[in-house]
Amino acid sequence: MVDYHKKFTAMGYRVLIYSGDHDLCIPFTGTEAWVRSLGYRVVDSWQPWHFGGQVAGYTQGYDHNLTFLTIKGSGHTVPEYKPKESLAFYAHWLFGQKI
Repeated sequence: MVDYHKKFTAMGYRVLIYSGDHDLCIPFTGTEAWVRSLGYRVVDSWQPWHFGGQVAGYTQGYDHNLTFLTIKGSGHTVPEYKPKESLAFYAHWLFGQKI
């Protein structure tokens, strides 16, 4: 998968990788380690993103248009656990807006 992500980001595609912070199948710390294994430089350090006036998770931006995002209180199937938050972050990302 690393090769695919490097190929797509080298072609200029934006990439969003997200993970629930209560995911017991693949903990977000493992996903974060995998993202770091790509070797991309952090361009936006951890910052909260909000939904409904509450912190809904955290984002970190990397060069090559890659964003890693966590969703507070979500398990493995994020849209099932947090459907409103999922729609919010995904819609923002699709429209190129800051999450």
